[in-house]
Amino acid sequence: MTSLTVRAGLFGPHATIAARPNAAVANPPLSARRSALHTRAILFMVVAAICWSSGGLLVRQLSIVGAWEIVFWRSLFMTLFVVGVLVALHGRGMPRAVRDAGVPGVVAGAFLAGTFFFFIGSLTRTTVANTNILMSVSPFLAALAARWILKEPVPRRTWIAMIVAFAGIVVMFAQTADAGRLTGNLLALGVSCCFAAQVTVLRKFHATVDMLPQVMIAGILSAVAAGALAPAFAATPRDLAILAVMGCVQLGTGCLLATAASKHLSATELGLLALLEPILGPIWVWVLMSEHPGAATLAGGSIVLAAVFANQAFGAWRGRASAVI
Repeated sequence: MTSLTVRAGLFGPHATIAARPNAAVANPPLSARRSALHTRAILFMVVAAICWSSGGLLVRQLSIVGAWEIVFWRSLFMTLFVVGVLVALHGRGMPRAVRDAGVPGVVAGAFLAGTFFFFIGSLTRTTVANTNILMSVSPFLAALAARWILKEPVPRRTWIAMIVAFAGIVVMFAQTADAGRLTGNLLALGVSCCFAAQVTVLRKFHATVDMLPQVMIAGILSAVAAGALAPAFAATPRDLAILAVMGCVQLGTGCLLATAASKHLSATELGLLALLEPILGPIWVWVLMSEHPGAATLAGGSIVLAAVFANQAFGAWRGRASAVI
C-alpha cells in the first residue's frame, strides 16, 4: 500500500504530498501541479466572493446602526479568527511569518482596513445594491493603479469598459443626488479605491512575500481605529453573534481565501470571479428582505456590471486563445 504524508499549508506553497514507493505520484508533471493549484485557486476565489456577498444581508440583521461599532466588532472577531488560522499554518513560526510580511504587509493591511470602514459606512447610508454595484468598478481602478505604478499596460477594451461603467454610475447618482444616499455612494467608491491600492501592493510583493498576515494586520488597525472613534457600544448578544459570523466567515474567510487565490490566478480571472460579490449581494437583501434597489439603480447597475463582465470575460477569452495558439 502506498504511504502518503501530507504537510500543512492550505493557503501557500507549503502543501506537499510525499508518496512511496510510487515515484510518479511523488513527482507529478509540472503541468498537472499547476493545473491543480489553478483549480484550487478558482474554488478559493468563488467561495471568497460568496462570503463577501453576505455582508449587506448580515448588516441589515443588526440592531445597532453605528458604523464605528460595527467595524470594531467585525474587525476584532476577524483578527482573532485569522490569528488562529496563522497559528495553525505556521505554529511557533507564526510571529516570524508576520514579521516577514514587513512594510508591504502593513501597507496592504492598511488599505484593506480602509475597505472595511468605507464598506460599513456605505451600507449604513445607502442601499446594499448601490454599495455593491459601485464597488464593482474596483477592477478598473486596479488596472489604472497598475498602469501608473507598476507600468502594466491597460488594454483598449478596459478603457472602453471604464467609460461605459462611468456612464452607469452617472445614472445611479442621478437618483440619489438629492437624498442622503449620496454620501453612501461616495463611500462605496472609497472601497474601490482602497481595494485597487491593496491589489497593487499584492501584485508587487506577493511573489516574494507571504501576504496572508496582512489580513490580520488589517483587522488590528481597523479594530483599534474604530474602537477609538466609536462614541458608545450598544451591541446586544444577538448582534455580537452576527458580528462574529461577519468577522470569521464573511470577512476573515473571504479575505484569506482571496489573498491565497491571488498567487495562482491572473488579474483578469480574479476580477471576473470577484464579480460574484456585487451580483449576489443585492440579490440576498432583495429576495430575503425586500429591499428594492430602485429603477435608476437597477438601470445604472446593469450598465456597470455589463461593462465589467464584458471586459473581464473578453480578457479571459483572449488569454485562453493565446495559450491555445
